Amino acid sequence: MRTMIVRAMVALAAVTGPAWGQSWESLGPAPASVSGGSAGRISAVACSRVDPDLYYVGAADGGVWRTRDGGLTWTPLTDHLPTTSIGAIALDPHDEQVVYAGSGEANFANHSRYGLGLYKSTDGGETWTVLAAETFAGRCFSRIRIDPTNTQTLYASVARAGGFPTLVAAKGHPGATGPVGVFKSADGGATWTHLTNGLPAVDATDLALDPANPATLYAAIGHIFGDAGNGVYKTTDAGASWAKLGGGGGLPGPIGRVSLAVAPSQPSRVFALLTKPADAAGGGAENIGGFRSDNGGATWTAHGSVNQATYGWYLSVVGVKPDDANVVFYGGLNMRRYVNGVGANVTPPHVDIHAIEFDAAGRLVVGDDGGVHRSDDLGDSYVNLNDGLSTVQFYAGLSLHPTDERWVMGGTQDNGTNRRSDDGVAWATVLGGDGGWTQLDATRPHRVFAEYQGTGNLFRSTNGGNSFSHVGGGISGRNCFLPPYIIDPADADRMLYATHRIHLSTNGGSGWSVLSGDLTDGQGAIRALAIAPSDSSFVYASTNDGRVLASQDGGANFEAVLTGHPGWPRVTRELTVAADDPREVYLATAHFGGPKVRRSRDAGATWEALDGDLPDLPVNVVVVDSSCLLRPLYAGTDAGVYRSMNGGVSWQRYALGMPNVAVIDLVLDRPRGRLVAGTQGRGAWSVPIFEPGDFNTDGGTDTVDVLAYLNAFVSGEPSADLDGDGAVTSLDFLAFLNWWAVGCG
Repeated sequence: MRTMIVRAMVALAAVTGPAWGQSWESLGPAPASVSGGSAGRISAVACSRVDPDLYYVGAADGGVWRTRDGGLTWTPLTDHLPTTSIGAIALDPHDEQVVYAGSGEANFANHSRYGLGLYKSTDGGETWTVLAAETFAGRCFSRIRIDPTNTQTLYASVARAGGFPTLVAAKGHPGATGPVGVFKSADGGATWTHLTNGLPAVDATDLALDPANPATLYAAIGHIFGDAGNGVYKTTDAGASWAKLGGGGGLPGPIGRVSLAVAPSQPSRVFALLTKPADAAGGGAENIGGFRSDNGGATWTAHGSVNQATYGWYLSVVGVKPDDANVVFYGGLNMRRYVNGVGANVTPPHVDIHAIEFDAAGRLVVGDDGGVHRSDDLGDSYVNLNDGLSTVQFYAGLSLHPTDERWVMGGTQDNGTNRRSDDGVAWATVLGGDGGWTQLDATRPHRVFAEYQGTGNLFRSTNGGNSFSHVGGGISGRNCFLPPYIIDPADADRMLYATHRIHLSTNGGSGWSVLSGDLTDGQGAIRALAIAPSDSSFVYASTNDGRVLASQDGGANFEAVLTGHPGWPRVTRELTVAADDPREVYLATAHFGGPKVRRSRDAGATWEALDGDLPDLPVNVVVVDSSCLLRPLYAGTDAGVYRSMNGGVSWQRYALGMPNVAVIDLVLDRPRGRLVAGTQGRGAWSVPIFEPGDFNTDGGTDTVDVLAYLNAFVSGEPSADLDGDGAVTSLDFLAFLNWWAVGCG
């Protein structure tokens, strides 16, 4: 009987819509405990000029946030907008209710995602309009400047999305290779003109405006791999024409990224921070130095330096004290303050500096890889402003505890591996560096594994993550920054670890040996690894040079089953194997265009696309609930989570409350009936799996559920309105029968 109902009702699987009142719950971290309390990377800061407690910050992948009390509390403002990737913020100098936010983060990392236009608010961030999406989509804002004499006139510096290889953070967006450089709007951001008279069509990494004469602007042209056009340019006619500065006047080359600042109290004084060009792998971009001009850029002299390590393409910013042109800050890996030419290290509690501003009280406000920090004494001491700022960027590799639903662990961008162990949003940092993949031994949950970037940097804890010991000895090879590794579900002492080849441990990580040959084309590394829960002889891998491979002997020998597969080059959970069939494997593609979700039922020999009506969004992770007859699919995209109940024919945005954030990881927690998501920019989230067939929520589908629903249906109770149309009708009854018939459990 039940099978007949399944066949008759499966076509109604999409009737019940996307949410049914289900809501995502934010789990944090807000903050993580590292560096005195950290949030995720802050790429932009804008402070009110009249209210010392009003700030807006742009998180690299977490949207725009506002505080009205000097950082004690924060409110997210742009969760509903097309993307949470933010590169620049500006306030109208005469009406601070007018706020501009440029989407797309121009810091050029693999996780510096593309933008989708300019956001504008005229009520202090309560509501927003998306402007110029066709002009800027696929690229990133590095700076927005407003003419103080006519605030309808805006200027923007625009660059391409980052990554190694080039543009990988754009994920194939069709606008990624559109025009870059400096743009001007005369109508408050509605339309824009590309300024090209004297300016090369090369990435613009910064923009400075002379407040005393706003027709004078300085543009930083700074392609991070180097370009003949790189350098500092000046206009004195509001962008109608430009001239390159410093040729023979003190700016050395070759130049990579460039950052700029004009001293507000002495506008003829301009500061520039120069970086060497990066090499193809992202190295070599050391600091050239800071330079100062006292004559509007006609000549330059060396003026200090800052440590930018070898990746100055990622961290470069200049800030000048508004009322004192002799006080300048250079931000890189650390931060240096120069007062009358005398330098001092004034690095905030967290390194990697991206924004330097001053609030209306003259206090220094810094955005860095650990969130927001403020100083009352120009950097000699700092106050942490990260409580409640949930902007942490997870990598793939979340772990859940088999008996404690509060316990979640995951690795994050530059904020270590973090563990949640109670009902709050503050997480404990248990391992440093860039935290990557984590694993928990479900048979011995006190034994957990974590890593930081690089080959063999694997650590094991035998006390639930309170302390760790290194167990990566014997592992070697090329890595994808954060290598994936897995515990065999059939034998928790057997583990696989991926570099460009597979390594095997048979003693819980205490020792390792090489198991497979090179799975790449000779230069790449393995970015995803999956093992079949029902038969661990089936192992699947994908590489950052586009290969998908399958093994049927436990990982010793692989066959390439796909090539040319695009996607993100770092660790992913793009491969998922059905719990009940080792040959049924799913593949997510983090790229615009082409198939996003694919399934193979023959161990990768053939593939079928399951995209249906899924929007053209990069899909970073896909999971299947094989405990349900309909085998629901969940896709983590660059704009939230989607679900299909009919094998990928139709998809709906799943549940309410999650921002349009990039979902990098999904873990199906079937015993608790929930889905846990890790995002790049808004921390971790949890949502119940909606199963209206289990109407009385006792964990099973039986005749008691039918009676409970009939009672609610006859009474017209809101809970019986399964299609969410505001009325209890026969369609709701049919939808319930469908769900009851295919009940999961």
